[in-house]
Amino acid sequence: MAVDTIAAISTALGEGGIGIVRMSGPRAVEIAKGIFKPAGNTLWPTNSHRLTYGHIVNPSGAVIDEVLVAVMRAPHSYTTEDIVEINSHGGMVVMQQILDLLLGHGARLAEPGEFTKRAFLNGRIDLVQAEAVIDLIRAKSDAAAKAASSQLQGYLSREIKEIWRRLIEVLAHMEAMLDFPEDDIEELSTDTISREIIGCQVQVRELIKRSRQGKILREGVYTAIVGPPNVGKSSLLNALLQDDRAIVSPYAGTTRDVIEESVTIGGIVLRIADTAGIRRTEDEVEQLGVSRSRVALSEAELVLCVLDGTCELGADGIELVRLLREKPHVLIINKIDLPQRLDSAMLKQYVASTPVKISALTGEGLEQLRQEIHARVWGKTGMDGVSEAMVMRVRHREDLEECLKRLTDALDTLEQGLPIDFITIDVRGAAEALGRITGENVADEVIEQVFAEFCVGK
Repeated sequence: MAVDTIAAISTALGEGGIGIVRMSGPRAVEIAKGIFKPAGNTLWPTNSHRLTYGHIVNPSGAVIDEVLVAVMRAPHSYTTEDIVEINSHGGMVVMQQILDLLLGHGARLAEPGEFTKRAFLNGRIDLVQAEAVIDLIRAKSDAAAKAASSQLQGYLSREIKEIWRRLIEVLAHMEAMLDFPEDDIEELSTDTISREIIGCQVQVRELIKRSRQGKILREGVYTAIVGPPNVGKSSLLNALLQDDRAIVSPYAGTTRDVIEESVTIGGIVLRIADTAGIRRTEDEVEQLGVSRSRVALSEAELVLCVLDGTCELGADGIELVRLLREKPHVLIINKIDLPQRLDSAMLKQYVASTPVKISALTGEGLEQLRQEIHARVWGKTGMDGVSEAMVMRVRHREDLEECLKRLTDALDTLEQGLPIDFITIDVRGAAEALGRITGENVADEVIEQVFAEFCVGK
């Protein structure tokens, strides 16, 4: 089947010093020769992975731009096909003109993620590594970028394929025993099969355990700042952002809606929602804000509960701190730069956590708060406990959980003394679940969904 030659602008939209127009496929070099003229007596590039200086010209011979052209010959390229990359000036007009010339000479506009899709279909990377490309592009912290880079290097793939290999070896032996009973094939004992399955279970459980960390790195933590009115929630948001994003006022009820911003603390991205003060009110507009605050509180993965150290706890505060027992949270006492009236002993009657005392106005205590947030999200081990083989996607976790279930079913079948062919069904199902992660036996719909996340040009 003939393979199209595809082309796209690979750098981000907007102005920049350099822009890259990329082309991949069997006619990439031929098409590029139609629009690129090397400068002076320079010959058209024949060696792979070399830059050549020259000009892009239109059919009339007019110069469009001066460029550097890189030719990467198959199979030593990103897609394993011939690739030509045109490094031009970074204006959108000139890059679009170059792209139009390539399309006019026979290239086809690439679909989102099609370059990486070809790398996957041509066997240079597996599906986990392909997904790591977009995760690396979208990483919002150094830790997330490091985890995605590890996946791109194949750390997670190798662990999954090792488990898959162990299962396939057991499965192949069991099926050989069933298909060729007359041959002298060593029979696997129940203990041997059980030991292999349990060993795979241990590895799969460890990967599932890491998925919580992976989700945090990839998606961040949805965090709600809650508290009674006028305790300094918006001031805290501004202090964490180091920017005046939220309106601060001495009047209660200023915040009427949920404001969302992102901030990175110790390598963890917090998607912070600054909410309206939670209290009983007759004001219909404020009631709507309070209702949205309660929704944010219920959906939050982490709650930053702010109390005013200059005031007594009050009925609204008591009701709020009682809700914290069911949620991961950090309790914060604000305004410690002013005379204090909040009874800490009374506070302990309603919530067991030790509060962090801060002044959002002066910045006192904010570093301790950042450390407490990091510890609350990541645990005692900190980022040092992050594995290079990190499960970062829901799709991976679901397939790992399916694998674990099938392995558990296989052990149950084994313990019940049922025929070996019943065991092979579950072991095969477990192996297929792992194969879906790396793309060994994944449905076309999943592949299309994965690459639909990509931008055009990658």
